Amino acid sequence: MTATVPAIVRFTDVHLDMASDAGTVNILRGITLDIAAGEIAAVVGPSGAGKSSLMMVAGGLERASSGRVEVAGRDLGPLDDDARARLRRDSIGIVFQGFHLIPTMTAHENVALPLEFAGRGDAFELAEAALRRVGLGHRIGHYPAQLSGGEQQRVAVARAFVGRPKLLLADEPTGNLDGATGKQVMDLLFDLARTDATTLILITHDMVLAERCDRILRIADGLVVADDRTATASSYVTLAAQ
Repeated sequence: MTATVPAIVRFTDVHLDMASDAGTVNILRGITLDIAAGEIAAVVGPSGAGKSSLMMVAGGLERASSGRVEVAGRDLGPLDDDARARLRRDSIGIVFQGFHLIPTMTAHENVALPLEFAGRGDAFELAEAALRRVGLGHRIGHYPAQLSGGEQQRVAVARAFVGRPKLLLADEPTGNLDGATGKQVMDLLFDLARTDATTLILITHDMVLAERCDRILRIADGLVVADDRTATASSYVTLAAQ
């Protein structure tokens, strides 16, 4: 990694504590890391290690208990809920394991929705282009119930990319898909991220997927216990240096 590549995500001694019936639970216990522009990083570790919590904090969906979180050059600490929502709208795309599509809206309407919230007059034009990018131009008028699981996740991917975000967060995006369909969705996700130079943080249990990323962050007990570059990272470093 070259020093000239800016960090899109920067955690400095980040803690996340949650109250429970048994007392306070320390979910993130002092994470410090930078993830650079255009980098694709996998986050792996056992269930309950803090992977999804790290993603939620990076997306401004959970507020860190202490420490500093910067995303796309913004310190999330002082931002209220509305300001965090605007940052997500303008700079962050999210793909979950569940598709989270609105069942009463067509694929076209689901993808256009975040752009409509942003006041974009070209929302539906851009949404159609995004659906064509993911191979669903022929399903534009279909409702989620009329689509297969793989098609629904492609709609979710199109929605995440339609605003050309700086950062994409993906939490087990193939968890509800069969192996072949999941591979197709991940091929698409990697291709779009690299084509758009979007930083991707991928939470996965699949080490084959993790090895396709530039970097593997291993989390255990709320801490980053390993930070490894993969063979894929060499091509990213070469591009980043240009």
